[in-house]
Amino acid sequence: MADHAAPGKLEILPVEGLPEFRPGDDLTGAIARAARWLRSGDIVVVTSKIVSKIEGQLIAVPSEKEARDDARRKLVLDEAVRVLASRGRTLITENRLGIVQAASGVDASNVAGDELALLPADPDASALALRNGLRERLGVEVAVVITDTMGRAWRIGQTDVAIGVSGLEVLHRYAGQIDPQGNELEVTEVAVADEVAAAADLVKGKLGGVPVAVVRGLRIGANPGVARDLVRPVADDLFRLGADAAIAQGRREAVLLRRSIREFDDTPVDEGALRRAVAAALSAPAPHHTRPVRFVHLADRARRARLLDAMREAWRADLRADGMPAEGVEHRVRRGDLLYGAPEIVLPFLVMAGAHDYPDARRAGAERIMFTVAGGAAVQGLLVALAAEGLGSCWVSSTIFCAPVVREVLELPADWEPLGAVAIGHPAAGPLAPRVPADPADRLVIR
Repeated sequence: MADHAAPGKLEILPVEGLPEFRPGDDLTGAIARAARWLRSGDIVVVTSKIVSKIEGQLIAVPSEKEARDDARRKLVLDEAVRVLASRGRTLITENRLGIVQAASGVDASNVAGDELALLPADPDASALALRNGLRERLGVEVAVVITDTMGRAWRIGQTDVAIGVSGLEVLHRYAGQIDPQGNELEVTEVAVADEVAAAADLVKGKLGGVPVAVVRGLRIGANPGVARDLVRPVADDLFRLGADAAIAQGRREAVLLRRSIREFDDTPVDEGALRRAVAAALSAPAPHHTRPVRFVHLADRARRARLLDAMREAWRADLRADGMPAEGVEHRVRRGDLLYGAPEIVLPFLVMAGAHDYPDARRAGAERIMFTVAGGAAVQGLLVALAAEGLGSCWVSSTIFCAPVVREVLELPADWEPLGAVAIGHPAAGPLAPRVPADPADRLVIR
């Protein structure tokens, strides 16, 4: 927290002499009386339990231990949006506030034996109300943090975190700043509000009867936020699905990331990423245990230019032979400019080696379809694997229409059949978001 601290020391001060709170009590007044020494710029840190109490978030339950435990489990499920994990009677849930923690925040500590406490209904609103109230009572401009205790993934022990905030910069982003060694920080974010919550708990504790503390000497920040800003969106959380589900989700998202990208930026394509994508594509199924797919990476820029120029002339000749007017020919040919501007190009080919030689046309045609489908599966595999690598791509059919030209310029065997071309690069529009899956509707027929 040093970057946020004002010159001098950081102090954490307990607010002592507070009463036992019950529903309807005046929390603002109690803090104002006990901490008349508050200054503008202080951060008032309040345990959520006393906020829950004054807001009437206490639930009457049987005092007998087993019955109380059963009632608590029911409340945990009632407060949960979803259960993420369980072991024995322990449940890790996402509650209605979006917070992932044990037991939906339903607590049996520091309440009467015939009660249970829920979290405040809207902790951010509660923090704002307390902040406004202290301004009115004491004339000070403070920040307020409401805390709850919870564990952390992959760590032993618990700590306090912020579940309600007003007047404090909850996240400090270091992206773009330079560290003392000259390295630019890219993704570092500090959860300032959580650090404040944990620091204040050092003087509040769990058994000392001090539910409020003040952190003094910390800059509250120019961009105040709310505690909800600290909740990681479901789409960004790799762990709440579990390892197997997260892997499956990643695979689904890779498929949905694939789309036709026609504009690329100047960022070089990592050769390792390209080779990994090709390797994944070559795992596509094929008939008769054959390996019918080949890929050609047009790394030689001079040869690539010769090929694209030769393909353009072949296309012009075909269109003229079809009787198309000159203006229409040039309009069609300009569609091929995508390949000229692509950072990288990979050409897929089909080789029918290993195909069965059937005497009749029907079975021979079916054999060709099988191999063509295998080639298509490999091309789709390449496009999806590129998307998983963060690369954009676009498959175009151009090489199919001038196979002899392609084989001649690239000096390839006569049995290599082009399956189009794949333009590859980093999307000019930036990283892609997964598309919404299509509704199969009438395209999925059930019999």
